[in-house]
Amino acid sequence: MLADSDTRWKWGALTAHRLVPDSSESGRRLDGFLLRGRATPTVRQLAEVGVRADAMREVTGTEFVRSMDRERYDVIVLSLVGGAVQAMLHGLRRAWQGADRRPVVVTGYVGVVYEKLADGLLLRHGADVVLANSRHDAERFRDVYQGVGASAESVVECALPFLGGARYDEKAREGRTYPGGTVVFAVQPSVPDNRADRMYLLRRAVDHARRHPDREVLVKLRSKPGEHTTHIEELPYQKLIAKFGDNLPSNVRLAYGNMGEVLDTTDLLVTVSSTAALESLHRSIPTAVLTDLGVREALGNHHFLGSGCLASWDELDAGYRPEPDPTWLSRQGVAADGPYETWFDAARERVAELAAADALPPLAPYYTQATAPGYLPGRLARYGFEPDGRPRPGASSEDEAQASGLRRVVRNTMREAARGAYRHGVQRVAPVIRRMGDL
Repeated sequence: MLADSDTRWKWGALTAHRLVPDSSESGRRLDGFLLRGRATPTVRQLAEVGVRADAMREVTGTEFVRSMDRERYDVIVLSLVGGAVQAMLHGLRRAWQGADRRPVVVTGYVGVVYEKLADGLLLRHGADVVLANSRHDAERFRDVYQGVGASAESVVECALPFLGGARYDEKAREGRTYPGGTVVFAVQPSVPDNRADRMYLLRRAVDHARRHPDREVLVKLRSKPGEHTTHIEELPYQKLIAKFGDNLPSNVRLAYGNMGEVLDTTDLLVTVSSTAALESLHRSIPTAVLTDLGVREALGNHHFLGSGCLASWDELDAGYRPEPDPTWLSRQGVAADGPYETWFDAARERVAELAAADALPPLAPYYTQATAPGYLPGRLARYGFEPDGRPRPGASSEDEAQASGLRRVVRNTMREAARGAYRHGVQRVAPVIRRMGDL
């Protein structure tokens, strides 16, 4: 399994386990690969997911392709951003050219798909299986592929692989320090994207704690300072909450860790549009998707239209608890009372069927030098590939293998420095430039 960030590692590793269940007969082995980049997860982030791999290594795109021995692996899960998926598909197609026997290639999305639907899907086209996390997504995915005249046979409906946990029981909070329960505000790295809106949401969460001293308010963060995530946070909530100083109520605190463990003691989940809302709804935890900043595509909360979960902080302050619509939940792959485990049956059967085939056709992405000559080369070059899938000069893993120990240390040090510089530019320099532009 190849992943390029903490959240995609979570989806990819859990998806791999769902597709190939463990048994004494299967002899299942999961080899984890981390695509080297600005969002490469830390050891702590990987441990937080709670899914271990039998082996783990960090690689470049060309190194990964060269490592994919078609005789050794049966299934490859690409848990990556769309452009990286497309690059790996072309690289693997080239590497396996002329071979009948090859691994089954699977990809998909880590959560709610609320933007760049066509762009992201077409970059994933060419994989043997494109997983859709709900009936709603499966229908949209097929429409996109058929709309450009591409095959939609690869689309298979399943569910998010990390849903689970005990069903919510309000009585379980009896005896807690805060008898009014725990309210969790699940923040997102990139939504909203400006200081004023983020401070507004944080202030409302703090105000909610002041209005209800019998409740605990947790601000659930994605990462600790200095860690890389799928999206670089320009305005981390850790820094924003420091503005409150001694005025921060004692019943407000920051929370890290596995979302499932946080949900174990959650009585109300509040978010703008995080996938955490689906995890919460799956467990029948009261869940609110905020409308304070509007219901807009840029925020992603438009995805929850018809869910029954839209609400404002004013309504929550007054005691309102949203009631989710059962039909909407079913279409979104959320089944607190349904047969969740069986929703992976179709995907397991498809993968098993393909893996057992005597021969599979070559990978056939929709984007080629004929269909997208002005777009494809740039996407592939970013990951070290020529438009025909060959490694670009200087991108070969052979160059890396021949590097001396000293060169390797220097190279890794420079990479870490570059990552730090990028984060500094996003979190420090960019906000200053933006404020200067507003003068």
